[in-house]
Amino acid sequence: MSSAGPDRHLIARRVAAVTVSLVLAGGAVACGPEDGADKAGSGGKPGAAGGAPQRGGTLTVLNSEPQSDFDPARLYTSGGGNVPSLVFRTLTTRNREDGAAGTKVVPDLATDTGKPNADATEWTYTLKDGLKYEDGSPITSADIKYGIERSFAAELSGGAPYLRDWLVGGDAYEGPYKDGGKGLDSIVVPDPKTIVFKLRKPEGEFPFVATQTQFAPVPKAKDTGVKYEEHPVSSGPYKVVKNDNDGEHLTLERNEHWDEKTDEERKAYPDKIDVRSGLDAAVINQRLTTSSGPDAAAITTDTNLGPAELAQIGDNKELAGRVGTGHFGYINYLAFNPKVAPFDNPKVRQAISYAINRTSVINAAGGSALAEPATTFLPEREAFGFTPYDHFPAGKTGDPAKAKELLKEAGFPDGLSITLTHSTAQNRQTSPEVATAVQQALAAAGITVKLEGLENNAFNEKRWDVKNTPGFFLSRWGADWPSGAPFLAPIFDGRQIVTNGSNYNHAQLNDQAVNAEIDEIAKLTDLAAAGKRWGALDKKIGEQALDVPLFHPVYKRLVGKDVKNVVISDWTGVLDVSQVSVK
Repeated sequence: MSSAGPDRHLIARRVAAVTVSLVLAGGAVACGPEDGADKAGSGGKPGAAGGAPQRGGTLTVLNSEPQSDFDPARLYTSGGGNVPSLVFRTLTTRNREDGAAGTKVVPDLATDTGKPNADATEWTYTLKDGLKYEDGSPITSADIKYGIERSFAAELSGGAPYLRDWLVGGDAYEGPYKDGGKGLDSIVVPDPKTIVFKLRKPEGEFPFVATQTQFAPVPKAKDTGVKYEEHPVSSGPYKVVKNDNDGEHLTLERNEHWDEKTDEERKAYPDKIDVRSGLDAAVINQRLTTSSGPDAAAITTDTNLGPAELAQIGDNKELAGRVGTGHFGYINYLAFNPKVAPFDNPKVRQAISYAINRTSVINAAGGSALAEPATTFLPEREAFGFTPYDHFPAGKTGDPAKAKELLKEAGFPDGLSITLTHSTAQNRQTSPEVATAVQQALAAAGITVKLEGLENNAFNEKRWDVKNTPGFFLSRWGADWPSGAPFLAPIFDGRQIVTNGSNYNHAQLNDQAVNAEIDEIAKLTDLAAAGKRWGALDKKIGEQALDVPLFHPVYKRLVGKDVKNVVISDWTGVLDVSQVSVK
């Protein structure tokens, strides 16, 4: 994830290879206000003034990253994405509510979140009545099946990989352009309103995956392959009328055939959405601050406020009242590769865990307004299964005495020298500032740290290469949906170790008990029960000191002065564009 928010390239497991967006400009993976915060528009939040939200007007979206690959097959989103969810409806979607309520899966095109069979290896969905495309033609279950099948085509790659791994026959399927019209047998459409998915193994969290844009319907007769992104057929409240330079300038207008009676989630207040990208982050925040002309009705879906900008806002009550705060399922941490000495010694890893000064790390990350200290791998949100623990209590500023004691037990009475690999990108997460804070903290414990800074692409290639993974490096991870599954499975399931591609199991942990528990939890369709077990598993794995949790990011974003009805959920952590009013 970028400093602006969730990073689609770091989220979740790329079952075969690797991409939030999540969803930044694309709108997806991220999170919201503290539980118990006021409802949007009720006061104490951006958009609270000026009465009830109204229909009409133009909403401007100012972004750094273009909304590229605007094809439901190619988008990597969670919960349907942000801007994409205005055009593409899916079988299920995220609940468009503030805070913890927004982590729930709710029906979208379907009448419910899915009916599993006894062991959750088969999921059945029924479509609502009255669903139509932008041309007035009906949406059918066959269209959803086709939309999913085309996401398997190599030329339309980039979307979430789960179905390739989960569907029976998905690992060998190459998409409808090569199957001679046969289709994928594990997706069955017995009638125009029913669709059934047959899975290789139990997946109790299938309703979360059904929020991905790959589950958006695509009419086969309108499919233009790689050119479909230029004018995808809308199933949502808005249709694409302009797409310049692969999403750099995207214009959406109302889909007159969208029926709000079939859609309880999207408010669709504005008449028009004007998405402009390729802008510098400082320019975006300055335009939102000034809020002149069209910028008074502007938002951003991918640009955070930084420490300097927050300081500038300071006591300006008007500006402070236009800042939204969100939390996303995301962790920044120090990763160990126990295959590399001296990190093969658990006491060395424990010593480093005790030595960390989280106060200095958080200051390097932008301060307490933009980062919260972490001692668990899972985020501090119930939906993820958060279970409090601190196996190596270092306090706010570290415990160098305890660290020295452990180093002596490990055979390093005079300390040791190690290398910390980090990115040179100025993201305040895996960047030089954070690396330097770690270096200084460990020095107090007698550990000399040499910093190895790599250009961001080189850094990512090295840390995900199982053959060249550094022994000690900064890392980060975000989940494709609010659960412990996309947090713990990609990082700690030994069967997901990839030897010839992007490997996220940095410790190369292959513990049969851990693998078996992951499988058992996956069978559960009771998500509350599953959450408790994910939390317990997190706590158990944490005892091995395979990483050092550092902090969870906080997202601070400004909105224009005329923007109302700001909703920020703990699923996305950022403003939900489908709820905004500009009048």
